[in-house]
Amino acid sequence: MTPPIVNDNKAFANPFILERADPQILRHTDGRYHFTATVPAYDRIVIRSADSLAGLRDAEETTIWRRHAEGAMGSHIWAPELHWIDGAWYVYFAAGEAESATADVWRIRMYVLENRSADPREGEWVEKGQIRTPIDSFSLDATTFAHRGRRYLCWAQHNPALPGTNTSLYLAELADPWTLAGDPVEISRPELPWETVRFAVNEGPYAIVRGGRVFVTYSAAGTGAEYCVGLLSADAEADLLDAASWSKSPVPVFATDAEHRIFGPGHNAFTVDEEGRDLLVFHARAYAEIEGDPLDNPDRHCRVQPFGWRPDGTPDFGRPLPES
Repeated sequence: MTPPIVNDNKAFANPFILERADPQILRHTDGRYHFTATVPAYDRIVIRSADSLAGLRDAEETTIWRRHAEGAMGSHIWAPELHWIDGAWYVYFAAGEAESATADVWRIRMYVLENRSADPREGEWVEKGQIRTPIDSFSLDATTFAHRGRRYLCWAQHNPALPGTNTSLYLAELADPWTLAGDPVEISRPELPWETVRFAVNEGPYAIVRGGRVFVTYSAAGTGAEYCVGLLSADAEADLLDAASWSKSPVPVFATDAEHRIFGPGHNAFTVDEEGRDLLVFHARAYAEIEGDPLDNPDRHCRVQPFGWRPDGTPDFGRPLPES
């Protein structure tokens, strides 16, 4: 692998934000930065905002929504993502049912919140409901991106017709921010050896369009040290809803680095610094072995580091940087 092509040697203090998995940092059109992530209690959605990227580290955290006491959206509040779409804020997240004698906390589905305030920490967050897909099954990690005048939703979902597979990645066009416009297409299935360690998982997609290509990163395998980042790509002029338009890297593009003591990097997002330079946002642990249930472990910390681009136009994420 060639060294990452970065614009300078600017580094960030890492961990960037403690105990925040599935992190996302969004730089808004006004230049302000917004951060959200999964909290270890899995019970609420939080946002912090700042005028600078570094300011997010110590910014006050605002709880914008809490889980329901009963029924749907009552447990496992996972992987929120914040997006600005047509003059409104939207949060995509996954949730199970509240614990009760008849509830299923593992009935994980995707949901959407809307807020028309200029500041996502203010105003009213309105529940727009569940994102309905043709198969009513375990689904999570919804992300959205616009390309060539069309808005897409990409997410991870279990297909009962694929025995031995936990989740594949699906893509569909959106009619509005919470409604699919048509049938989804499966663009990636966990089939390679590194995608099927402990669990056969493709999840956590995030898109970036650059140099005439559409790239979707995703995370694969179990959530321990085996967790890693894969890469899908399609020509920017191609039909993104044709599965044949997408190609997959045969190897992970970002993975555990034992020498740097960064284990299980994944569930990434992209942002830019104040000068517009590309940054990779992800979570990882600083040790390999997890005691007990990984879901009860809070040590997946948010980390940020620069990345570059290879001469062939593909992103080069380099190695996870050691803790500073």
